[in-house]
Amino acid sequence: MKIIVLACLAAVAVAAPQLEERVVELLRDDRVANEDGTFSYTLEADNGIKTAVSGSIGAEGQINQEGSYTFILADGTQAVVTFVANENGFQPQSDILPTPHPLPAHVYELLEIAERQRAEGIVFE
Repeated sequence: MKIIVLACLAAVAVAAPQLEERVVELLRDDRVANEDGTFSYTLEADNGIKTAVSGSIGAEGQINQEGSYTFILADGTQAVVTFVANENGFQPQSDILPTPHPLPAHVYELLEIAERQRAEGIVFE
């Protein structure tokens, strides 16, 4: 029994994928931090990953940022995500981000009916 368990463990160890460690070289690393709280940085690596961000202090004391990052997808194409992060939260934009399906026409009609009912004081519990 012990030999069977040992043989199974050896088979699993041999079948496990071998991970290749690769050192990623930085091609660009520019950073600026100003005394007024504004900053910017740009990083670029040899594996296609890039990011560029600038930031400032917002009206409510938060850090506002805007920028982009780029990386390589499995099919070899580049994915670019631009973003704004401020008092309204993180707001990314990209072709790779999922989008909701459009609502069917009858849903808009139902929403209008519900709004009219609320305006007339009709409440369902």
